[in-house]
Amino acid sequence: MATFPRIQGNQMDDETARQFLTEQGFGVLSLAAEGEAYGIPITYGYDAETERLYFVFLRPGEESKKERFSEATERASFLTFDVPSREEWRTVIVAGTLRVVDDEWPAVRDALEDNAWFPTLFSESEPMRDILGWALDVDEISGMHSRATR
Repeated sequence: MATFPRIQGNQMDDETARQFLTEQGFGVLSLAAEGEAYGIPITYGYDAETERLYFVFLRPGEESKKERFSEATERASFLTFDVPSREEWRTVIVAGTLRVVDDEWPAVRDALEDNAWFPTLFSESEPMRDILGWALDVDEISGMHSRATR
Protein backbone atom coordinates (compact mmCIF):
# COMPACT_ATOMS: atom_id res chain seq x y z
CA MET A 1 0.00 0.00 0.00
CA ALA A 2 1.37 3.42 -0.95
CA THR A 3 1.77 6.02 1.77
CA PHE A 4 2.30 9.74 1.64
CA PRO A 5 4.79 10.52 4.43
CA ARG A 6 5.33 14.11 3.26
CA ILE A 7 1.67 15.00 3.77
CA GLN A 8 0.66 12.69 6.61
CA GLY A 9 0.43 14.34 9.98
CA ASN A 10 0.28 13.58 13.67
CA GLN A 11 -2.58 14.23 16.04
CA MET A 12 -2.10 17.14 18.48
CA ASP A 13 -3.02 16.59 22.09
CA ASP A 14 -5.81 18.86 23.41
CA GLU A 15 -3.43 21.09 25.38
CA THR A 16 -1.26 21.73 22.31
CA ALA A 17 -4.36 22.45 20.20
CA ARG A 18 -5.64 24.96 22.78
CA GLN A 19 -2.23 26.64 22.93
CA PHE A 20 -2.22 26.91 19.14
CA LEU A 21 -5.60 28.72 19.30
CA THR A 22 -4.03 31.33 21.61
CA GLU A 23 -1.07 31.80 19.23
CA GLN A 24 -3.17 32.33 16.10
CA GLY A 25 -5.58 35.15 15.42
CA PHE A 26 -7.10 34.33 12.06
CA GLY A 27 -9.00 31.45 10.48
CA VAL A 28 -12.12 30.35 8.64
CA LEU A 29 -15.56 30.21 10.27
CA SER A 30 -17.78 27.65 8.51
CA LEU A 31 -21.54 28.13 8.56
CA ALA A 32 -24.52 26.51 6.84
CA ALA A 33 -28.07 27.60 6.04
CA GLU A 34 -30.70 25.65 4.13
CA GLY A 35 -28.16 23.22 2.70
CA GLU A 36 -25.73 25.93 1.56
CA ALA A 37 -22.25 26.22 3.10
CA TYR A 38 -20.49 29.54 3.70
CA GLY A 39 -16.88 29.98 4.83
CA ILE A 40 -15.78 33.31 6.27
CA PRO A 41 -12.10 34.26 6.65
CA ILE A 42 -12.12 36.13 9.95
CA THR A 43 -9.99 37.25 12.87
CA TYR A 44 -10.88 35.95 16.33
CA GLY A 45 -10.10 36.10 20.00
CA TYR A 46 -9.82 32.96 22.12
CA ASP A 47 -10.69 32.80 25.82
CA ALA A 48 -8.94 29.66 27.09
CA GLU A 49 -10.71 29.75 30.48
CA THR A 50 -14.20 29.55 28.99
CA GLU A 51 -13.13 27.67 25.82
CA ARG A 52 -14.88 30.27 23.73
CA LEU A 53 -13.95 31.96 20.46
CA TYR A 54 -15.15 35.51 19.88
CA PHE A 55 -15.76 37.18 16.53
CA VAL A 56 -17.06 40.57 15.51
CA PHE A 57 -18.93 41.36 12.33
CA LEU A 58 -18.83 44.91 11.03
CA ARG A 59 -22.34 46.09 10.27
CA PRO A 60 -22.12 48.26 7.16
CA GLY A 61 -25.79 47.81 6.22
CA GLU A 62 -29.00 46.19 7.28
CA GLU A 63 -28.60 42.97 5.24
CA SER A 64 -25.57 40.85 6.12
CA LYS A 65 -24.87 37.43 4.63
CA LYS A 66 -22.58 36.63 7.59
CA GLU A 67 -25.30 37.51 10.05
CA ARG A 68 -28.00 35.60 8.15
CA PHE A 69 -25.88 32.43 7.95
CA SER A 70 -24.75 32.75 11.58
CA GLU A 71 -28.33 32.98 12.79
CA ALA A 72 -29.33 29.90 10.75
CA THR A 73 -26.34 27.73 11.72
CA GLU A 74 -27.10 25.17 14.41
CA ARG A 75 -23.50 24.01 14.77
CA ALA A 76 -20.49 25.92 13.45
CA SER A 77 -16.90 24.89 12.89
CA PHE A 78 -13.76 27.00 12.83
CA LEU A 79 -10.35 26.25 11.31
CA THR A 80 -7.10 28.00 12.09
CA PHE A 81 -3.80 27.01 10.54
CA ASP A 82 -0.15 27.83 10.03
CA VAL A 83 1.65 26.60 6.90
CA PRO A 84 5.20 27.99 6.70
CA SER A 85 6.21 25.32 4.15
CA ARG A 86 4.97 22.17 2.39
CA GLU A 87 6.64 20.00 5.02
CA GLU A 88 5.78 22.09 8.07
CA TRP A 89 2.16 22.86 9.01
CA ARG A 90 -0.31 22.92 11.90
CA THR A 91 -4.12 23.00 11.89
CA VAL A 92 -6.78 23.12 14.60
CA ILE A 93 -10.51 22.68 14.05
CA VAL A 94 -13.09 23.47 16.71
CA ALA A 95 -16.85 23.03 16.64
CA GLY A 96 -19.71 24.19 18.80
CA THR A 97 -22.72 26.43 19.19
CA LEU A 98 -22.58 29.93 17.72
CA ARG A 99 -24.55 32.70 19.44
CA VAL A 100 -24.86 36.48 19.56
CA VAL A 101 -22.96 38.19 22.37
CA ASP A 102 -25.23 40.18 24.67
CA ASP A 103 -23.50 41.26 27.86
CA GLU A 104 -19.99 39.85 27.30
CA TRP A 105 -18.34 42.86 25.66
CA PRO A 106 -15.49 43.07 28.19
CA ALA A 107 -14.66 39.37 27.53
CA VAL A 108 -14.91 39.94 23.78
CA ARG A 109 -12.61 42.94 23.97
CA ASP A 110 -10.05 41.13 26.15
CA ALA A 111 -9.98 38.03 23.92
CA LEU A 112 -9.62 40.07 20.73
CA GLU A 113 -6.88 42.22 22.22
CA ASP A 114 -4.98 39.07 23.24
CA ASN A 115 -4.70 37.43 19.83
CA ALA A 116 -6.90 38.90 17.09
CA TRP A 117 -5.17 40.34 14.04
CA PHE A 118 -6.97 43.66 14.41
CA PRO A 119 -6.95 44.33 18.18
CA THR A 120 -7.42 48.10 17.73
CA LEU A 121 -10.93 47.62 16.34
CA PHE A 122 -12.60 48.74 19.56
CA SER A 123 -10.72 52.00 19.77
CA GLU A 124 -11.95 52.89 16.26
CA SER A 125 -15.61 51.86 16.57
CA GLU A 126 -18.46 51.99 19.02
CA PRO A 127 -19.01 48.28 19.80
CA MET A 128 -22.77 48.46 20.27
CA ARG A 129 -23.50 50.46 17.11
CA ASP A 130 -20.92 49.53 14.48
CA ILE A 131 -20.26 45.85 15.16
CA LEU A 132 -22.05 42.71 16.29
CA GLY A 133 -20.29 40.21 18.55
CA TRP A 134 -20.59 36.44 18.24
CA ALA A 135 -19.31 33.65 20.49
CA LEU A 136 -18.53 30.07 19.51
CA ASP A 137 -18.86 27.86 22.60
CA VAL A 138 -16.32 25.14 21.82
CA ASP A 139 -17.37 21.59 22.64
CA GLU A 140 -15.06 19.77 20.23
CA ILE A 141 -11.41 20.41 19.39
CA SER A 142 -8.90 18.56 17.24
CA GLY A 143 -5.55 19.40 15.79
CA MET A 144 -2.93 17.95 13.47
CA HIS A 145 0.66 18.84 12.71
CA SER A 146 3.20 17.75 10.17
CA ARG A 147 5.83 15.25 11.12
CA ALA A 148 8.43 18.01 10.81
CA THR A 149 6.59 20.22 13.34
CA ARG A 150 7.27 19.55 17.01
